[in-house]
Amino acid sequence: MWEIARDSQVLDVNSSYAYVLWAAEFTDTSIIAEVDGRPVGFVTGYRRPHADDALMVWQVAVDADQRGKAIAGTMLCELFKRCAPSGVTAIHTTISPDNAASQRLFAGAARSLGLDFTRESFFEAELFGDSHEPEDLYRLEPMSIR
Repeated sequence: MWEIARDSQVLDVNSSYAYVLWAAEFTDTSIIAEVDGRPVGFVTGYRRPHADDALMVWQVAVDADQRGKAIAGTMLCELFKRCAPSGVTAIHTTISPDNAASQRLFAGAARSLGLDFTRESFFEAELFGDSHEPEDLYRLEPMSIR
């Protein structure tokens, strides 16, 4: 997972230890895609502490040579379906305003899953100690939640 994140050249890369820990502790809310037994993508997520019916997606990554094959969208949808029996009814994620590819990915997942797709301000840029863009909260939820 660390290598895929590092090689993406767009994700905020965490330590290799963080990815090993994530894979060990959040297996129920994360997924890895493999091609011929080789990891080629992942989605990391967790249940939100104050909205435990929501799967908070933290990172989505796919190897460059596997992009364009719908792997990211398939992982998101499969992870949601896998988490649904434990009470997950929504996906939440944060996306910076300039990340049109991620916005399209999650909009497509919302359509595939029959969920509403909304955006709201979440983390302002001033919260970050570097040149990080703001992060908006995107919600993929059944209409009945609102």
